[in-house]
Amino acid sequence: MKILFTYAALVSVSMVALLSGCHNAGKSQKTGIPYNDKRFGYSKFSQTHPSPGPGLIAIEGGTFVLGGSADQDINFEYNNVRKRVTIPAFYMDETEVSNQDWLDYLHWISATFPTDHELYYNALPDSLVWRRPLSYNEPYVNNYLRHPAFQDYPVVGITWDQVQDYCQWRTDRTNEFILQQKGIIINPKAKSKGITATAANAQKIPFNTDMYLNNQFRGVGIDGKGMTKDLNGKPVAGQKKAVRPTIVEDGILKPAYRLPTEAEWEYAALALAGNTQFENITDGKIYPWNGLGVRSAKKATRGLILANFKRGAGDNAGVGGYLNDKAMITAPIRQYVPNDFGLYNMAGNVNEWVQDTYRQMTFEDVDDFNPFRGNEFSDKRLADPATGKYAKDKYGRPIKDPAKAAKKMSYAELIASQQQGATTAAVNAPKDPLAGKAYNADARGYVDTVNTSLYGTTTLVSNHSKVYKGGSWNDLAYWLNPATRRFMNEDDASAEVGFRCAMDLVGAPEIHPGGKPHFSVKKVK
Repeated sequence: MKILFTYAALVSVSMVALLSGCHNAGKSQKTGIPYNDKRFGYSKFSQTHPSPGPGLIAIEGGTFVLGGSADQDINFEYNNVRKRVTIPAFYMDETEVSNQDWLDYLHWISATFPTDHELYYNALPDSLVWRRPLSYNEPYVNNYLRHPAFQDYPVVGITWDQVQDYCQWRTDRTNEFILQQKGIIINPKAKSKGITATAANAQKIPFNTDMYLNNQFRGVGIDGKGMTKDLNGKPVAGQKKAVRPTIVEDGILKPAYRLPTEAEWEYAALALAGNTQFENITDGKIYPWNGLGVRSAKKATRGLILANFKRGAGDNAGVGGYLNDKAMITAPIRQYVPNDFGLYNMAGNVNEWVQDTYRQMTFEDVDDFNPFRGNEFSDKRLADPATGKYAKDKYGRPIKDPAKAAKKMSYAELIASQQQGATTAAVNAPKDPLAGKAYNADARGYVDTVNTSLYGTTTLVSNHSKVYKGGSWNDLAYWLNPATRRFMNEDDASAEVGFRCAMDLVGAPEIHPGGKPHFSVKKVK
């Protein structure tokens, strides 16, 4: 049974809910005060199940055995011990991020910060990952990223650190475009009389989602005609009615794009939902497809390789005249059959970065709900504690400091901690484990039981070691198993490693409730 998730109905419902806005929102169940009445000022929007951000599809969560698809451990690493866990529903990119996607990012940087050559240089992939002492790979060094023949191939040569910056950029551009389309903020490049010059001047510092939600991206040249009516405000000069910027409660903005966790990635790659009936998994998998082989059994494609990988030493694509996987290096991001979640290339083509920090015994140490290793909690630095305004860097992004407390501080404690400023932040910042000093990556105190000062000194593993999974065009079939895991330093890159993004899914976890039994729920008037 194949499940390919589609969302036309879901998107339609979401749009209706958003367009309906504040109308007919009823009254508070606990006080009886009506909502969206200017006499009382309480706003409430219709409850909605938001649609995924661009490029994403929904992955319905559930329980599965992490590491359970591994049928052997040829490296004797013992780093994927089986553990039953639960993965909440989330969104994930349908495909790997392509060269064209990354060129969009580079183009935005060059257009927005034309004189900031350092920012552009730092965002460039390392094309030298193709260079080999005993191989003629120079054509890929010069052409792989930029030549249009490779535009729908997965981007490679990018570090884990670069991916973090890309995710922030993608989040901000997606939310900025949503607000521009709804007329909530002005598009400074729109061809409208009397707006372009003013808006362009007002938006010299680019849009940032955190700054916008903190009411620090607004004013003349920014505020559009589609802003929401403010029940508690007063009109400012030049306005006929009081309006406000979009807030989280409106349900318009998307959550942040990010890398998937290792557990999310493995769950999504296996796609056991396609083999499930009435909560029973009818058949397990060792690859993202059913069966023990790596070739198609269908009549029209019988014998074709189901993923882009290396069959053996010196065999990257088969025999000329009848290439088995039709790819010498990477392949286009949609070349092979998707798995039962609708995700392409969850085995082969390129390995993919995930968010986790590598530890050999991660599967024994992590929680069984939404497992993840790598939390380094942070707080946004306040420029003015009295007003709650964030301090920002030269690119308009909030400055973040390591979290100072394991729980919510009192207001007096918060003000005192913020007034100490960047000096205190520098003192409290995590220390470099490579220097042999204590390191605590978790603000609530769940510290590793090992001596972290040894990591990176007596082993190749440190807090900078990040996991990648999935196998690549240059890997043997063993690495196509979703449970296999390897690591690389966060500032290293490879011609065999790319990535795809994920996003939190908020609200009810069930993606397709139709045709399934449910208890009746009382509707509130």
